[in-house]
Amino acid sequence: MKKITLLAFACAMLMAPAAVNAQEVTYVEDPAQGYLFNRMQDNWFVEAEGGAGVMMSKYDKHAKFGDRLGWKGNLAVGKWFSPLWGARLGGEFEQLKGATLKYDEGVLGYRNETAKDGFHKQQFNNIGAFGDLMFNLTNWIVGYKPGRFYNAILYGGMGVHWVYSREVQKDDKGDWKYSANEGDHSRNFSFRAGLLNTFRVSNHVNVLLDLRFDEMQEHIDGYAKTWNEMPSVLVGLSYKFNKTEWNAPVVPVCPEVKYTDAYVDDLRAKLEAANQNIANLKQQLDECRNRKQPEAAHAAEAPLATVYFPINVSKVVGVQKNVVDAVGEVMKNENNNYVLTGWADNYTGNNAINTRLRKERVASVKKMLVDKGIEAGRLDAQINDGELTNYGAKAASLDRAVTINRAK
Repeated sequence: MKKITLLAFACAMLMAPAAVNAQEVTYVEDPAQGYLFNRMQDNWFVEAEGGAGVMMSKYDKHAKFGDRLGWKGNLAVGKWFSPLWGARLGGEFEQLKGATLKYDEGVLGYRNETAKDGFHKQQFNNIGAFGDLMFNLTNWIVGYKPGRFYNAILYGGMGVHWVYSREVQKDDKGDWKYSANEGDHSRNFSFRAGLLNTFRVSNHVNVLLDLRFDEMQEHIDGYAKTWNEMPSVLVGLSYKFNKTEWNAPVVPVCPEVKYTDAYVDDLRAKLEAANQNIANLKQQLDECRNRKQPEAAHAAEAPLATVYFPINVSKVVGVQKNVVDAVGEVMKNENNNYVLTGWADNYTGNNAINTRLRKERVASVKKMLVDKGIEAGRLDAQINDGELTNYGAKAASLDRAVTINRAK
């Protein structure tokens, strides 16, 4: 499906400049892409055939042609899996007539009527099942076409039959004789191939002309179990169920574009305008590249540390003690002076209480640092009555703190 996508994209790119005057892209089925599989319940069929076949076994030439013709019939159900391949299964009846040697007047199928040259007429019946693989020769040669009147279908398969005649067996002397047991009926296999000619009556009904050739395993004609031929001709009807046609993938078709002088002039003007826009953008880009960049403003230096306090508390508690201890270790290894600023939130309490908290908080941090050996002269304690974070009342706890900065 990638080819289809690329073709649609190419059509869209081609038609974009003339979208106002051009026709829209159309979509059609493309058999060159192959055909899509139908649902499992589609393309099923049943068929019935009847006709006649002529036996061509070892002794049949001693009978008249008319005495060798026997009735045939079959009923089958099948499915087409694609426009080329299908299969069918069914049951069939065959009446086999010809000539044989006179072995035993009690043999089923034997008729005590002389054919010629001392041979006698015989007639027996087969009934069994068969299966065929089918190939649509017409679709393969000239391509699939819905509604075609005629299709030639090659097929081949095999069958297994129960024969209304006794089994041929060797006696004690090694001669082939018919079984004395009436229950010992012959069973044989056959291989088959043929040309099925179909003539369309409607979307669901076809008339059939079946030209078939059978290679049959025969057990009744004497000295050995041989293979015999039987060509036959049958006619019949088939009925198709549900969906009977096949669909190809849908592909886009680009409409033909007629280029007039006015259209070409319009394209040329648009191209010149586009080139001018490109030149302007290139000039602007060069100016930006050559423009002297302003010096970046120095961002406010982040505090060395921030010590947080609970509401209405000015004593350093909990993990905040560890923060002050860590800051003290840093200060011991530096020669800087530091600014300690006390803060309180402006959303709780009043100005007097908040001012007291700011002073007490910064004093308690300074005392802890002095106790750790930091000279008091290096520590400048201040307060700020503004907001430390300015994130609002919900973040008021972030404003209850003491910030520690290196002095500038």
